[in-house]
Parts: sequence; C-alpha cells; structure tokens
Amino acid sequence: MKSAVLVIDVQSILFDPEPQPFERNEVLTRINQVTDWARQNNIPVIFIQHEQAGTPIEYGSEGWQLQSSLRVENSDHLVRKTTPDSFLRTNLEPLLQELGVEHLYICGYATEFCVDTTTRRAAGLGYSVDLVSNAHTTQSKTHLSGEQIRAHHNAILPNISSFGVKIGAITTEALVS
Repeated sequence: MKSAVLVIDVQSILFDPEPQPFERNEVLTRINQVTDWARQNNIPVIFIQHEQAGTPIEYGSEGWQLQSSLRVENSDHLVRKTTPDSFLRTNLEPLLQELGVEHLYICGYATEFCVDTTTRRAAGLGYSVDLVSNAHTTQSKTHLSGEQIRAHHNAILPNISSFGVKIGAITTEALVS
C-alpha cells in the first residue's frame, strides 16, 4: 500500500510568535525526522499551507511561509488550503490519486482543527491514516492545554471505525526505527 506524509500548517505565523504551540521545538524536530524517513523510503512528502486573504497568513506573506527549521526538498509537494479540511477546494486528492497513495501519515498543526478535520476527511475518502502521535501540536486553550488536546485526539481518532478504514496513532520513534 503506497503511503504519503502530510505536514499540515507548519507555518511561520503559527509556530514563531509567543505563545508557541505545545512542544514546538520537539514537534519540529520530529516532523523533520518523519519527512527524512519518508524521503529515504520513497514516500512522497506533502506540505500543506493555510492561507486567508487580508490577514498575516495571506498567500505569499512572511507569516504564510513554512517554518524556517523545516527541511523541504525540491521533490516535495506543496498544497494551499483555505479551510481546516486539506481536501476541500484543494488539489490534494487529485495529487494523491496521481501518486497512487492509499495511506497517509499525518502530522502538523493544529491538532483540534486542521489535523483532526483532515484525518477524518481522509478516512471518509477511503484513505487509511496513521496520526504521528507526537508530531502534531496546538496552542493551549483556556479549557485544555496543548498537551491534553493532543492526548485527547491521539486517543479518540484511532477509535473511529465507522469509516471502514483504519485510523491509527504511531510515535515518530516507532515509525522511523
């Protein structure tokens, strides 16, 4: 089964200003480990970037750029999006079809929005998913910390079986070892 890695919304405006996402530096390191592993195994890497006109994350702006510590190669793919759903009104699904992908490894930002929505949509479209459980993150909220939000999604997403495909959770270390 051919796989791809999706790196969702790891962009300057979301990772660099204070307050920073939970385990920001660790997550960036893990994402680089996952993408390095993918490239070594001929697994496509797809960076997805959110944009909204007239805001600091407007297409092409400094805030829209991928976070500077990410390792990006010429062979990687870039997808632009305007909603939490990386498939909605984007070229992601045609790209995955062109690449023959059936399985996704998902990491990035924000756990409770774009990572969650894209994981559920991918499963609804028939893609099996492994959430890279320690390579996605979010900001702490008043009701839950970033750590609690990540733990919650790592627990609930793999328990959804009604899509008919497997949603799993795997640590970076287990994946790349």
